Amino acid sequence: MPDAKYSREEVAARGEAIYDLEIRPKIESQYQGHYLVLDIESGEYEIDQDDLVATKRILARCPDAVLYGLRIGYLAAYRLGGFSKVSAVQTGLV
Repeated sequence: MPDAKYSREEVAARGEAIYDLEIRPKIESQYQGHYLVLDIESGEYEIDQDDLVATKRILARCPDAVLYGLRIGYLAAYRLGGFSKVSAVQTGLV
């Protein structure tokens, strides 16, 4: 949940801007599918295959962090139910 001094939209906008401008070019190909958790105030971040592990590590370093998280190389961090288009094509459902 966003810090009281930032709206959800502000956290997302700042997080995306920092990621796109400063972090993505350095890490995207190496960490495809991993989770990145970013402190939007300091620019500090952690990467892990488990988003909770990354969150705990960044909070250990930056206890007052305002966090933004994403899954590297994906449009969304999580998927709810259903199936991906790739698996649907492979099984002949589409």
